[in-house]
Amino acid sequence: MATINDRENAFENKFAHDAEIQFKVDARRNKLLGLWAAELMGKSGDDAAAHAKDVVKSYFEEGGHEAVFGKVSSDLGSKADEATIRAKMSSLMHEAQSQIMTEQN
Repeated sequence: MATINDRENAFENKFAHDAEIQFKVDARRNKLLGLWAAELMGKSGDDAAAHAKDVVKSYFEEGGHEAVFGKVSSDLGSKADEATIRAKMSSLMHEAQSQIMTEQN
């Protein structure tokens, strides 16, 4: 019986760990996306950092990836179309995963 409980605990721990990693990856991607958008809008320094923070917040306050897309799309207006933003979101997701995995090791 102990081995079943051990396996169950191991699965629960792995699930929690994977969820934590995904949370960090999503937050990092959103920050990078916010910085990218800020650059397109001509912001730098503290203004760019504040914009990135607002993009990260939109994920939590408005509800997920589509909220982030909506925030960035609205902020950029005609500076980037939907395909460009979504492609950037995808490429930055890969970059964020790489950064987080490097930090974990």
